[in-house]
Amino acid sequence: MNEIVVKWLGGWGVTFNSFPWLYWVLAFTLMGLAVYLGMFICRHILIPLVRKLTTKTSTSWDDIILSDTILNDLSRLLPPILIAFLLPMIFAEGHPLLELLLRVDIIYLVVVVAKLVCSFLSSVYELSSSQDRFKNHHLRGVYQMLKILVVCVALIVIVSILIDKNPGYILTALGASAAVLMLVFKDMIMGLVAGVQLSANDMLRPGDWISMPKYGADGDVIEVTLSTVKVRNWDKTITTIPPYALVSDSFQNWRGMKECGGRRVKRSVFLDMRSVTFCTKSQIKDFREKGWLDGLDREDHFVVNLHVFRNYMEDYLRHHPRVNRNLTVMVRQLQPTAQGLPLELYFFSDGTDWVPYEHLQSEIFEHVLAIMPVFGLRVFQAPMGTDFSGKDYSA
Repeated sequence: MNEIVVKWLGGWGVTFNSFPWLYWVLAFTLMGLAVYLGMFICRHILIPLVRKLTTKTSTSWDDIILSDTILNDLSRLLPPILIAFLLPMIFAEGHPLLELLLRVDIIYLVVVVAKLVCSFLSSVYELSSSQDRFKNHHLRGVYQMLKILVVCVALIVIVSILIDKNPGYILTALGASAAVLMLVFKDMIMGLVAGVQLSANDMLRPGDWISMPKYGADGDVIEVTLSTVKVRNWDKTITTIPPYALVSDSFQNWRGMKECGGRRVKRSVFLDMRSVTFCTKSQIKDFREKGWLDGLDREDHFVVNLHVFRNYMEDYLRHHPRVNRNLTVMVRQLQPTAQGLPLELYFFSDGTDWVPYEHLQSEIFEHVLAIMPVFGLRVFQAPMGTDFSGKDYSA
């Protein structure tokens, strides 16, 4: 290029010796125009052409792999490559500025390549997350670790260029300080190992409902990264947990509840044990007419009102439209206590949403409290001051 510039200046009657600065202005201007022309062709011709081709295909992977970010990063490779090609044409061999500018250009090229590789990894992560077999695995931490490795390699190469040493020399120096590096990157290393364990054992997926009282976490997992697991609690706060804590400590994952399609209800009411008696003849007649004695093989003078009530409640739960009849339905007695006899209802709702689940619990136990006096049963309740006053406050 220097010969071209000198001849062109000579045609105008200008010599290099008379105007030395004019040569550098024209040389760098021509180099800048060449770089601009190359970027213009890439940005306004090649990239739009690639976009049109990818939009016409029926597959979606090419839209992700050849995204705007990757195409723009690819176009940024052109300037340092052109500059590295043109600089030796501007400077004479052995010029002191040639080596300096080439080093700066190569460093810029390393940075652009590292940025391109990181963008490619992001696109691969997006593509893998859209696949059914990978979307339930938290691969974000793995891709983050790969990006960190790319950045580390780029830094080693840049330092080796600056000090004019082989990269192996820097790796040897880093090996001597491995203990310090292990201390600095301890959380990242532990997070990567914990992430592999969580993924390999299928212990945690994005979207799982987990409970971990030690860290105040009770909600859905929204993000799993190399250093943190983010949980959106039911009060809309965000709790961050280190991944290795999920491996070293215990936590409760409610995924099985969601997959089975039912949420367990396990609640008790305390009965006054003095109200548990044999049924009278009028009660037996009334219960038989209502069908509440169906399936009970008892003589009339041995029918216990609590037995009939348990039979009634199980039949009520099995025919309730919002109770999951494919899972366990049971009404049982627990160990008597000083507060009365616990009668536990054990069943599953036909759905896992929170609000309908709470409404179902309330509806059933309201029915329990309202129907118990029909069987001659009473709920145990600690006496209040009004119970000793002798006055009737029910009115």
